[in-house]
Amino acid sequence: MGSSTLAEVLGATRAVLFDFDGPICDVFAGHPAPDVARRLAETLAGYDAVLGNKAHGTDDPMEILRLAPQGGEPALRAIEEELTKAEVTAVKLAGPPIPGAVAALEAARSPGRKVAIVSNNSTACVRAFLMLHGLRHLVDKVVGRAPYWPDAMKPDPHSLLTAASQLDTHPYHCTLIGDSVTDVEAAKAAGGRSIGFANKPGKERALGDAGADVVVTAMATVAEALGSS
Repeated sequence: MGSSTLAEVLGATRAVLFDFDGPICDVFAGHPAPDVARRLAETLAGYDAVLGNKAHGTDDPMEILRLAPQGGEPALRAIEEELTKAEVTAVKLAGPPIPGAVAALEAARSPGRKVAIVSNNSTACVRAFLMLHGLRHLVDKVVGRAPYWPDAMKPDPHSLLTAASQLDTHPYHCTLIGDSVTDVEAAKAAGGRSIGFANKPGKERALGDAGADVVVTAMATVAEALGSS
């Protein structure tokens, strides 16, 4: 983990990029991910039985999306579209934003700073959640996963570089707040900074080892630091 303080990282930040599932919303809280994964695996099995068996070995819908291209273009399209529908349904059942998330979004919008959500979830599901909770005005850009291109999901820096470009900000001045090692890796690959959000026990070390500039355990901590930076 870097030796930077939260204040130092945010002081050098012109664009705050929020991961979605974790820092803003617990996407599958009301529509469990294993159930979604099982249905996706069944769909994939309809295109390729061997691939379907492999897919049944994970309860992570994103991992099934990563497998889907091996089943050919029709399989990839079917999985992408089914997953997007499931995500949009899920965020409507997910409950309120993560504690401290709204305050962090509000504080991030200081004069001279820009805000984006950069997610491996679909743009449609992020937008649905923002609209449902009246948060759309707090976010300048939403960059969800590139449709039908799972290889571009984080840890690939594609979505971060897209957000930086849309915000007209050099990646070096962008900081991603994310709860997974892939977020940290994507930020490093993009040439930006990262704040690891350790929302579960054991994550602090993993995020630090991955190279997060700083690690926090509450979004309220981020909100407070953004408000004073």
